Amino acid sequence: MKVLIGLSGGVDSSVAALLLKQQGNDVIGATMSIWKDRPDITFENNKSCTHGACFGPDEKEDIESARNIANKIGIPYHVFRCADEYESIVLNNFKDEYLSGRTPNPCIRCNALVKFGVLPYLAKENGIEFDKFATGHYVRIEEKDGRYLLKRAKDPKKDQSYFLYKLKQDQLKNIVFPLGDYTKEQIRKIASDNDLAVADKPDSQDFYEGDYNELLGVKSKKGNIVTTDGKVLGEHNGIWNYTIGQRKGLCISAPEPLYVLELRKDTNEVVVGYKDKTFKKSLKAIDLNWIAIDKLEKPMNVTAKIRSTQTPVEATITPVDDDCVEVVFDDYQKSIAVGQSVVFYDGDYVIGGGIIDSVA
Repeated sequence: MKVLIGLSGGVDSSVAALLLKQQGNDVIGATMSIWKDRPDITFENNKSCTHGACFGPDEKEDIESARNIANKIGIPYHVFRCADEYESIVLNNFKDEYLSGRTPNPCIRCNALVKFGVLPYLAKENGIEFDKFATGHYVRIEEKDGRYLLKRAKDPKKDQSYFLYKLKQDQLKNIVFPLGDYTKEQIRKIASDNDLAVADKPDSQDFYEGDYNELLGVKSKKGNIVTTDGKVLGEHNGIWNYTIGQRKGLCISAPEPLYVLELRKDTNEVVVGYKDKTFKKSLKAIDLNWIAIDKLEKPMNVTAKIRSTQTPVEATITPVDDDCVEVVFDDYQKSIAVGQSVVFYDGDYVIGGGIIDSVA
């Protein structure tokens, strides 16, 4: 089987490529370059780039790392420029959401539309033939009665199903995830045993390891930090500098610690309150994607996550309309952020998920 694998230059995708090769597959490595103005990188596709700043100082090093791994394993390797698509699909949405007082998760959007969309598309457009697309994500796929199901990884500490809930059936049927049954420790050992230089390379912690203001490209906009009843406690330089649940860095004094409760774009206010005000029990989600079912037709008991690191908790989801569900948790949840994703599970299986649109 011919498999195109997305190589990031890290240990996970490197070992995934190695495992696929050891299984007898015809493996091809590919990396997407997502930052503009990179004359120091040779691309497989010759798409032009005429503007933009280089926000990815480590991208060249990651690409060279991926190229070295491909050479070590003995597989062909290609780099594709995806900067225009990444800007229009991910960065513009990231900017719009943050400036609107919402907290987006760009990695989820990037996975579904760029990494598992644009990258394999560009590879085929440039004449690379393959049967399946692979990555180094810790997650599993299972086929049942013609439907492709997304499952949590065997290692719950590394499970990345939360980030992949937007994948469609036509994507899932053409994807393989070699690492779903492994722990991170096992993967690092495989890398070490096979003399891969990335065996001890630290994991990437965010989609952009720098100041978000560089990406937003906006000037400061002073406004008030207020309580829920409108009392002014201080000033801020832009609501995009804050996240729901934030406690540190508020630069205001109070008898007890204060937390960010709400970001109001219309009045340019950061609303704060004490810890008890951070707990909510329900939300509404939109922009839904269903994996285990065609659509939600009646209330369903599930477990749900409102952030990637959370252990799934008991909840009931009820359809509001075709693209909106209400989620009521059995127990109160802390700091539910509008713009983030909520993902629904049935045991290890991902039912689906959506974008948090409101909280109550």
